[in-house]
Amino acid sequence: MKKRTREDWVLDSINYALLIIIALVALYPFYYILVLSFNEGTDTTRSGVYFWPRRFTLDNYHYFFKDPKWTRAFVVTLLRTVIGTGLGVIFTSLVAYGLTYKDLMFRRTYFVIVLVAMNFSGGIITYYVTLKGLGLLNTFSVYVVPTMLNLFFLMIALSFFREIPPELGESARMEGASEWRIFSRIIMPVSMPLLATMSLFVGSGQWNSWLDAAYFVQDDGLRTLAYRMIEVINQAMLPTDTQSAQIASMSSVTGMSVQVTAMIISIAPIICVYPFLQKYFVKGMMLGSVKG
Repeated sequence: MKKRTREDWVLDSINYALLIIIALVALYPFYYILVLSFNEGTDTTRSGVYFWPRRFTLDNYHYFFKDPKWTRAFVVTLLRTVIGTGLGVIFTSLVAYGLTYKDLMFRRTYFVIVLVAMNFSGGIITYYVTLKGLGLLNTFSVYVVPTMLNLFFLMIALSFFREIPPELGESARMEGASEWRIFSRIIMPVSMPLLATMSLFVGSGQWNSWLDAAYFVQDDGLRTLAYRMIEVINQAMLPTDTQSAQIASMSSVTGMSVQVTAMIISIAPIICVYPFLQKYFVKGMMLGSVKG
């Protein structure tokens, strides 16, 4: 083993110091808004709150969640994230797997359609008319059906599936396995790194999406959590008379404290779920490397 020199120690010290500084710069803003969300809003306006709440309170969260519409919004968002992510990952993987077959009829036409759709958009009006024609407006399906095929991950999955040795599927066909059995029992387990990555990004997109709830849904019971976040932030900036009276009744709550609380509630679920997905992603990478 090579003996470490003084230059090695100096270089490692500099690298670790830079990494610590970068980590603090990246993480401190999230910690800062977390501290402000647990501090009295009126006390925050005096400044000087940096590392821990100076006057701890839960009034900000109480004000935020006292309306039952937040419970419905959370349930709708949870359902669209779980169902939308599951259907999106499965359907996108199925389409990508089908396009790997060189003898697929109209295969070149499908590729042209995918490439055109990735580079050109009909605009929000055309999209609205299409959703209306399909009967998806003002329904829960408008959150799930349009996102079942992700063209970006379709191309990534297509490249991934091409790297899987075709002998795996051919040997299974010789033993009488159906295409669905090959896909579910052979291709999917080998593709765990791909599936974990797709689940992470598609799930985050579903959780944070609010434009579809604003443009394509009129039923207040179908509003999503992200939409409520935007609504509260806008209302905190321009409060109505009723909201001003509600905030005034809770002397410790201010418009800024409501905004930082909305930010925390919006990002907290993703931060809590990510470590589990990361562990699953690493496990999938090891599984794919062994079986691939």
